[in-house]
Amino acid sequence: MEHAKFDASPLLGGLELLQATYEKQAFSRHTHEGYTVGVIRHGAQRFWRNGSYHVAPTSSIIMVNADQIHDGHSASEGGWAYEAMYPTNAQFQAVTKDLGLASDVPYFPFAVEQDPKLANQLLTLFALLRNNEDTLLTETFTHHLLLTLTCRFNKHPQQPVDIAKIGPQLDVVREYLHQHVTDTVNLDTLSVLSGISPYHLVRQFKARFGLPPHAYQIQQRIRLAQSMLKNGLSLVDCAIASGFHDQSHLHRHFRRAIGVTPKQYQRAISCKLSKPRIDTTAVMSS
Repeated sequence: MEHAKFDASPLLGGLELLQATYEKQAFSRHTHEGYTVGVIRHGAQRFWRNGSYHVAPTSSIIMVNADQIHDGHSASEGGWAYEAMYPTNAQFQAVTKDLGLASDVPYFPFAVEQDPKLANQLLTLFALLRNNEDTLLTETFTHHLLLTLTCRFNKHPQQPVDIAKIGPQLDVVREYLHQHVTDTVNLDTLSVLSGISPYHLVRQFKARFGLPPHAYQIQQRIRLAQSMLKNGLSLVDCAIASGFHDQSHLHRHFRRAIGVTPKQYQRAISCKLSKPRIDTTAVMSS
């Protein structure tokens, strides 16, 4: 049986959490606004990051940077279970400001870390965040772990020279997609806008941002939908307002990227400032 419990702690403006057991779930390639820091409870997960696949076995730590393309599915018979949090750049910066670090946010160079001490600390933090019974203890532990991650992983990679040369043009395309999230956009428009041929634009855009333009736009629509769901918009209205054809279209893309349905996500988020938590066990149907 597949089970997913999405939650959000009120700390740092809403630190998002996921506790899940999956067997047949296959995440599409997607991004999160925040980082992914998770611990495999049992089984193993295989996922794509940084141009190759990685396997995270039981007790290992999954690490994905903010806005980094990744996917995920089971690497073991019977599926896998894990717990994860999704701290954003702003949440890291709230903890690390005024400390004089080389960078106020981390960069995880490796997709999988084998560190039993850190894994146990993360599991302790996840439990504290879900229960939120001792505010001072939870806040202290949260700050400690986020600062630990930032200090330990504080070196950022350099961009390849060929991508760096046309970086400004690719940034223009990316900004255009941000400004036209819900619009129908064609490749010729993006090509003219950037001065790059359609073929090379798709290749270079994917090399820099991890997804081709059409898939990148879908990810932005999912983020827009998340924002609307947080604000209480109905599922039907949210689907149309975020650029999806209908509710089922939103449901399909949302669950493949986030791991829970839009309805589950909205229920959990709406309770983030209250003590009770919503258990979103559900029939995982597309």
